[in-house]
Formats: sequence, C-alpha cells, structure tokens
Amino acid sequence: MTTAPPPIIRDATDADLPAIFDIYHEQVATGSATFDTTPRTPEQQRAWMDAHRSPNRPVIVATDSAGAVLGWASVNQWSDRRAYDRTGEISIYIRAGMRGMGIGRLLMRQLIDRATAAGLCVLLARVTEGNPASLNLHLGHGFVTVGIMHRVGEKFGRIYDVRLLELHIDGWSPAVQS
Repeated sequence: MTTAPPPIIRDATDADLPAIFDIYHEQVATGSATFDTTPRTPEQQRAWMDAHRSPNRPVIVATDSAGAVLGWASVNQWSDRRAYDRTGEISIYIRAGMRGMGIGRLLMRQLIDRATAAGLCVLLARVTEGNPASLNLHLGHGFVTVGIMHRVGEKFGRIYDVRLLELHIDGWSPAVQS
C-alpha cells in the first residue's frame, strides 16, 4: 500500500491567492468559519496579502507534491492600536475534502513556530460554535478559552456564539504568576 507524501508547508506567494481564496470563499458561501458573507474581490485579496508581508504576519500554505494548495494559515493583526503589536490572531482554512487528514495540525505548528520566531507573545483565535474540529485543533496546541461571546454573529439565518481562545507563546502562564 502506497501512502501519499506529507504536505509541503511553505510561505504563500501572490500566485497562491486564487487557491487561498477558493478555499476561503467556500466558507463564505457555505460555512460559519468566517462571518464574511460576500467573496473578496481580487483587489481586496491583494490588499490582504500586502498586509501580510512582514515576518510577524505570515501566510503559509500546505501543498501536495504537485503544488496544489490543500490549506492555508495566517497570523493577522489583532488591532490597529500599537499596544497590541505583540498579539496576533490566527486563521486556518483547509480545502473541503482534505479536512481531518492532519493538515491543520501541520499548519498550526508551523504558524506557532513562525509567530514565536517573529517575536509575537500572544496568539488569539475565534472559533464559531458548532466547529468541534477547529476547537479541538486549537485546544490540542495549548490554546485556552478566554470566554464566549454570545450571539455575536448571524449567518444563514442562524445566530452564533464565538469562543475566544488565547495561546501565550512567550512562556507566560497563569500557573507561574500565582
């Protein structure tokens, strides 16, 4: 029995934008992983990529051996207020049909490593209720729940709670602060 080679994780390039946004737009149209309700234009896609050109805002992709993008991940600016520069919000999206194969774990580990190397201290994530795979991915990498924002999103006629999670990659822990 032959097994497929593991995905290749690399920095995203402008040439990856169509594949990245094909994956993203599938969630815009059918899922609750994003609360965007309209696809992003090519101009918006380029502006998004331009905002991720520094080491502390990476965009990475997982590809198969032929170069097809299977998933992507990014560290996004949490706030435009400078005091939050030490904090990033992560996003991870996997192509439909490729979920549950460990691609998210590979992307998450690489994203945490890159954020740490770039000097970030805290990573945040928002996970919509009803997405146990995403919640388990985050919890499995050390994220902890900070709180639940109740009834903050509405999509497809359904109102959603969103769980806010954090990961301190700078070594801080509530246990060592007591």
